[in-house]
Amino acid sequence: MSRADATKARILQAAADEFATYGIAGARVDRIAKTAAANKNLIYVYFCSKEQLFDAVLDAHVTHGLDSVPFTPDNLPEYAGQIFDYCQQHPEVIRLATWHRLERADRDPAAASPAREAKLAALAASRKEGGPGSGFSPAALLTFVLGIALAWNPSNVTSMPAATEAESADDRRRAIVEAVRRLV
Repeated sequence: MSRADATKARILQAAADEFATYGIAGARVDRIAKTAAANKNLIYVYFCSKEQLFDAVLDAHVTHGLDSVPFTPDNLPEYAGQIFDYCQQHPEVIRLATWHRLERADRDPAAASPAREAKLAALAASRKEGGPGSGFSPAALLTFVLGIALAWNPSNVTSMPAATEAESADDRRRAIVEAVRRLV
């Protein structure tokens, strides 16, 4: 890895932490530069603006998340469970996505991603064969599955706070898997 690549990686990690905590408006390029042990001007050289840096961070996290969770259209319940697991292990992804919805809703980071397109194509092929959830369009089915998988994330205003519930994370995961099983 070149020095420039190492610096970019440090900037992206520092920026991910900063944006997950403060959002775009509250994030400070000075803090990102200090945390990354990088010159503040390099942030603008590499990313042009704070907004483009946020987009790069979000794209990296969304891409990593989409690529990290195996997808098979014939086992959507387990896929939903694995999405839940991933978000439990990586809460910064949910925080970044929440800040994105609040401050950059005009830009959909997953809309044209190859991983999303591959999932939709796999669901379309499965639908033609009468596979699970074939009563829904691929886009609707994927949206429903992800909505159920993310039902207990902190940005969902309809979910009950964890402190007031007797259910464990394992209980929630089982409920998610069962809800998607019933859906499909």
